[in-house]
Order: sequence, then structure tokens, then C-alpha cells
Amino acid sequence: MRFGISAMALALVACAPQAPPAATAPGPDAVYYGATIYTGVDGAPPVEAVSVKDGKVVSVGKSDDLLRTAGAATQKIELKGVFLYPGFTDAHVHLRGVGEREMTLNLDTIGSVAELKSAVAEAVKPLKPGEVLVGRGWIETHWPEKRFPSRQDLDGVSGDHPVLLERADGHALVANSAALKAAGIEGGGRRQPDGGRIEVDTSGLPTGMLIDNAMSLVGALVPRHDDAWTDRAYETAATRELSLGWTGGHNMSVEPADVARMQALSAAGKFPLRVYNALDTGGMGGKLDPGIFSHAPGALITTRAIKLYMDGALGSRGAWLSGPYSDMKSTSGLQRSHAAETLPLLKQAYDLGIQVSFHAIGDQGNAQVLDWFQQTFGTVDDAEQAKRDPRWRIEHAQVVKPADIARFKALGVIPSMQPSHAIGDLYFAPARLGPERLKGAYAWRSLIDAGSIIAGGSDAPVEQGDPRIEFYAAVARKDLKGASGADWRPEQKVTRAEALKMFTAWPAYASFREKELGTIEPGKLADFSGYSGDLMTIPEAEILTTRPMVTVVGGVVRYQAK
Repeated sequence: MRFGISAMALALVACAPQAPPAATAPGPDAVYYGATIYTGVDGAPPVEAVSVKDGKVVSVGKSDDLLRTAGAATQKIELKGVFLYPGFTDAHVHLRGVGEREMTLNLDTIGSVAELKSAVAEAVKPLKPGEVLVGRGWIETHWPEKRFPSRQDLDGVSGDHPVLLERADGHALVANSAALKAAGIEGGGRRQPDGGRIEVDTSGLPTGMLIDNAMSLVGALVPRHDDAWTDRAYETAATRELSLGWTGGHNMSVEPADVARMQALSAAGKFPLRVYNALDTGGMGGKLDPGIFSHAPGALITTRAIKLYMDGALGSRGAWLSGPYSDMKSTSGLQRSHAAETLPLLKQAYDLGIQVSFHAIGDQGNAQVLDWFQQTFGTVDDAEQAKRDPRWRIEHAQVVKPADIARFKALGVIPSMQPSHAIGDLYFAPARLGPERLKGAYAWRSLIDAGSIIAGGSDAPVEQGDPRIEFYAAVARKDLKGASGADWRPEQKVTRAEALKMFTAWPAYASFREKELGTIEPGKLADFSGYSGDLMTIPEAEILTTRPMVTVVGGVVRYQAK
């Protein structure tokens, strides 16, 4: 009797019309497995696998569990022990400049004035008579000559070719006499340009060094490139960035016309980086056009910010300090922006919901930007400010008055900083700044402890633009040989967990995309960076030699080591 009900039920089922079988779920597009995956989620342990569909993360967990969800068309990508992280984002990069550095005379390995002269002598050989030579990347702080190059250095090796060689920081260049003559600035007694400086010798004649806004005096000599050149520069930059493990970048000082170029390249699959653009306002005439800005969810190309300049660079003594340079009492640096034209622009950006990224390096430059931001934000009450959520940024924030460190958090201003600047600048920063101003120099730890996040970047092509160097500099605060000086302030270094956030979660927040990027968890965009070593545990020096193994953008492998 106890089986009677079951038998009857089976008979009824046999007689009933049969429903069609349920459709088999197709499974994810891809499963990445066999890795150690740091999701970036606070408190979460590493996992072994991640599945992806339609460019987004579906699930994370054990390799066996996720492989069981695979369908017939699912790609099964074995990572063979790779260490995978949320996509590394360079929060301050000049992508066109990165490409152009690879396509022109690259001077970033030059180690002396003598080497610079040799490089110029070779580079002018194939040029047509009178053709201009342009190069970039030199930096004199490690040279045995301990000085800037001069026009006289270049004149003996450049023939009749005007020569323009930009310093690595992009805030100074050296020109030869032919270039100065062509620009009409070879003689003495010329008025100094606002926000710039023509360096002169004891006779009052130009040395060839042009600082910040003075570089525009020779701008007409720079060869104008066509759209094909621009496209190749961006494609070259993308290839390099992906090969290093960057999945995207916050692209600074972008010419507005380049936005359409990037969008076209992206649509054609030739520029597969996730890019956040900050536009140069130089040609806008003080008026922002809302039509050029766009920030659609999931987009590869986003344009939501403008880039302004308060001062120059520390190395060329263009950074605006609160007092004279310790090693040159005749200058305190350069103020490149002024209230009359800048405050109305800030108000426009604030009202339109456009983010402002303001370059400031010196302590007075940073203080002035904070003052102007505070003045702009003060036009609304706290509730309206929270609703607008502007997330304005100071790019570099290299030297900050200790009293201003807390103001970043109080105003909601994001310090966007590049750790490699410290390990290069600290060879000469003590001499430039003196001991008191060093207290707020490259103060990552102090800013984080005060409640700020730091959007970490590289400032390439000013620096090499390698995420391994930036991660290492942040956690070690030593040079690439493992050395540090007495004034390098090791207490300002960050933890590895914080360094990971500097290049993942915090750039996501700084670009309003923390709901889409920055961690590996279901629903977020599938951007991953994979390396051969465990950045979270290996000895500091090994961070520099671990290999980029795989770079994934939107669930698609865009770079894989051979």
C-alpha cells in the first residue's frame, strides 16, 4: 500500500501532455581559471577563477565550480598560475604623447650633455636642409654636468636645423640658436611671457632654455602632423599600455579634436583601452561646449573633465612655491592661471557637472587651487554640494603645505599623484625645497591618513609609464636600485593593499565609475591585469621584474605574453 500513491502519480504523469524541455543555458562567454585572483574587494580572499559574459563579470570562485557553468561556446582560458588583479588604470597619462615619444627622437635614456649632443648629431643626418628636429625625454638631474643643456651645446652638432628638445616633464625645452632665431627670440632684452620664463645668461642672452609658457614662443616651428599621424600615435600608445598591464587611463590635456579620433579608432577595434579624457581648454575661448562631453555606462571612451594648469614643474623651477627656491633665491616659480579668467571657467564646469583636473605642483600652487575650488563650491549649500558630487582633482599635488593636507578631504578634492615622481625628484627636491617644505612633499601617507583617496598614475611620457614602477615606488619609496636618501621620508610610503587601490578602485572613483570598475565582482566590467608574480607578497625589488602576462578589457584578451 505504501507504494500505491507513487504508482498512481507515475500513471498520471505518463498520460499527461509533455512540456518541452527547458532551454539549456548557454553559459558564460569565457572562464578565466587556474589563477590567483585578487578581487580588490575589502576582506575578500583570493579566488581561482572568474567568468565573464557580455563584457561583465558573472561570478568568481573555484576553477572547478566555474568550469561546470561553461557552455559549448564558452572560452576556457587557463591562466597557469598568473596573478590576476582588477584592471590597472593609469590615472594620469598623456596617451598621444606616449605614442609620439615612440615615433620621434626619444631622449629618456640620455645620461649626459655629451650623449645628448651625440643623439642630435645622429638624428639630423637624414633630415632635409633646414628641417626641424623635435625630441623629448631628457632630464638633467642625474647628468655628470649637473646643469641644463644650452643652445651652444646643440649649435655645434645641429647644422642649419632648428632643434627643439623637450624636457621629460613637458614644462621646459632647450632650443638651438637656429630655432631661437626663427622664432625671433635670439637677442636679449625681451619681455618675459606671463607664466613662463626665457632663461638668460650673465650677458642677458637666451641660453636656449624656455620654461612653461615661454615654450609657446617656438610653437610655430613644431611640424604639424595629419590625422594619420595622430591615429598612429594613439594606436602605438594603446599597444604599449596594454603590453604593460594597463587596461585604461585618464588621458590628460587632450585636444578636443582628438576625441572624435579616439572614438573612431575605438569603434574600429584599433584603440581597445578604457579611456577617460580631460580636455585642454586652451582653444576654447573660456567657453565650455557641453556637446563634446559624454559618459555613457560601459563606454570605452569617456569625456567628462577639463585640464587646467596652475604652475610648472619642480625640476625646471616652474612649480609655484610659497617662497623662493632654496637653490635659486631669485625665483619662487610661475603662476600660470589667474583668477579673472579661471574662476568663471570653474563656475561653468561646476554648473555643467564637468570635472576639473587642475595641475599644481608647488605648495603655493596647491593652496591657490584649493582656495579657488572652495570659492566655487561655496556658491551652493552642503546638501546641493553633496548632490552635485563634483569630485574635482588636483593633478600631482607634489608639494603641499601641511596645513592644507586636511583641506583635500574637507573639500572632497582628489589628489591625483604619480609615485615615480618621488623616486626621481627626491634626488634634487631637498635642494629645491629645503627641509620645511619637504614635510608636505609626496605625502601619500599623510593624505590617506587624513581621509583622502589617491588616484595613482604615471604621467607618461614624463615618466616611463610602467605600472610596476608606480606600484613599487608607492610601497618602497626607493629608487629603482633600492636606494633612498636621508630626506626621502620612508614614513610616507603606502601598504600594498593601498597601492592596489591607487591603481584600481581609486581611479574608478576619481572617474565616477566605482560601480563599473575597480574590483572584480559580479556585474562589474571585466577589466583584468595579470602578472607573473604576486605583487601583494613578493619582495619589493621583484615587483620591478615580474612580467605582464595578460591584459583583459571588457572580457576580451587584448594582450597576452608569448
